[in-house]
Amino acid sequence: MPEVTKTLELRLVDPNAHKERKLCETREAYQQALQAAFDADCTTQSATNDIVVEYDLSGYAKNALKQYVPQLCGGSYDTDELHDDHPVKFTNEGVQLDHKPQNALEWYVKIPHHDDYHLWIPAHANPDQRDWLEAVYAGDVEMGESRLLERDGTWYLHITATRDVEEQSATSANERTPPDSSGEPCLAGLDRTPIGVDIGEASLVTVCHRDESGSPVRPKLWANDGKTVRRLRKTYFTAKRRLQRRGSERTTESYGESLWNRIDHVVHRVTREVVEYAESVENPVLVLEDLTYIRENMDYGAYMNRRLHGWGFAKLHAQIRYKAAEKGIPVETVNPRNTSKECHACGKVGSRPRQATFRCSNDDCWVTEYQADVNGAMNIADRYRSGESHRQSDRTSRQKAGDDDSATDGASLTGPQDSHADAEPQQVTHGTNAS
Repeated sequence: MPEVTKTLELRLVDPNAHKERKLCETREAYQQALQAAFDADCTTQSATNDIVVEYDLSGYAKNALKQYVPQLCGGSYDTDELHDDHPVKFTNEGVQLDHKPQNALEWYVKIPHHDDYHLWIPAHANPDQRDWLEAVYAGDVEMGESRLLERDGTWYLHITATRDVEEQSATSANERTPPDSSGEPCLAGLDRTPIGVDIGEASLVTVCHRDESGSPVRPKLWANDGKTVRRLRKTYFTAKRRLQRRGSERTTESYGESLWNRIDHVVHRVTREVVEYAESVENPVLVLEDLTYIRENMDYGAYMNRRLHGWGFAKLHAQIRYKAAEKGIPVETVNPRNTSKECHACGKVGSRPRQATFRCSNDDCWVTEYQADVNGAMNIADRYRSGESHRQSDRTSRQKAGDDDSATDGASLTGPQDSHADAEPQQVTHGTNAS
């Protein structure tokens, strides 16, 4: 019987000063243990245990580290450096749920502090995931790893849950999928799983899709790679200015080529990982924003215009397309209007108080603040799901003659055009999908 895995989202409700301090102590001890084990290049669980055993953490957190660190150090992740802020991970038995439906706050979570001390804290849950939470509480769903994280003073807990689902026959799937003009069942809509792909400057790429109940599934952000590319572009422009002042044009060209080759390497790897993400989803379609005229339509002021005109939207689009085509994964585009401004839950236009934060303006919406790039990726996927899609023939007929930097032509990255390029945008993530 097939299985479905989902991340359940809980927002902890105003821990008192004592519990807040304990949560902070747990986070600090976990991150110190993680950094120490990573610096020691622990490639086995035994080596990791030798490091983390000294830290004041629960066995659930230490066991999660023993599984995670070897993946970072030459394993499946093979990471060169750590993120600035890792969530605290617990193995499957570390976190417990309690349900009090008679109370105004129905859900309570037990979070381990260390082996002989834990915290019970009330929590708000995503209402779309109520049936899953109740199944976890009843023991009908297998609980996996949990993650504790804090963003802008608010604590969140993510719980991985897996349940068996009945396999649906091809006949029943066809019966509920409207036919296309040829009379054959259409692969769009219900049969396809749209994966929204948000390309940006802060997080280089963000992908996310929804499950059958509409909840976001496995959002993935390439934020560190966005930071790397911004740093390389800034280094390129600063060095270029200095070398030009010295009249070293040949050195400038050689140095710039080396840096842009490094950026190209990042782009190749990230786009390959995007397609690998899509391969892990059943019957996927990658959905991009139609950015054919992004440069003509951008008007964020002289400074940001020059900065974004040097950004490699076209190359990212083109590489995702051809890598997806090699794997037989379709790619579609949708209208990009307001995908970063609308709330994925209620559709209301919100605001972006920070680069990585979306704030919903609807007081009745359960979303208050959310990770902005994940919100945008879900909006992109939803536009395909609603039936909007620009096919290749339509895009080609709309392209301008001589346009060599559209979203579909695979133009190469261009150098930054502004002396103040790449001032670091804040990489603060909010909302129940931040990770």
